[in-house]
Amino acid sequence: MTNDFQIVFHNIDQSTSISDAVNKRISKLQRFCDRILAGRVVLDSPHNNHHKGKVYSVGLEIHTPSKEVRVNQEQHDNHAHENLYVAIRDAFNAAERQLKAIDKKHRVERNHEFSELEVSGL
Repeated sequence: MTNDFQIVFHNIDQSTSISDAVNKRISKLQRFCDRILAGRVVLDSPHNNHHKGKVYSVGLEIHTPSKEVRVNQEQHDNHAHENLYVAIRDAFNAAERQLKAIDKKHRVERNHEFSELEVSGL
């Protein structure tokens, strides 16, 4: 299937290292879930709190034929998300869990359909 991903930088300077990290995570998702049609990744630094530091958020929208997966890692109290790469990792890990659940459900449904066909003699 064709995969069209858009990477959006909001309040963050665009860099090739960040884009490469995101593209690497996208490739990993596509390796185990070939049903991905398109997606959008939004990297954001909502506000700069002088006491807590800069906390990043990462939003993902991933479209499959059966469902749309949405992940929003906006954890203002999570100091780990002061590192953009950690926020990217956490968002993609959450998306991976959701896609694995969708893929597992799809496989179970397809196996059930094939079992019914075998029983009916087709």
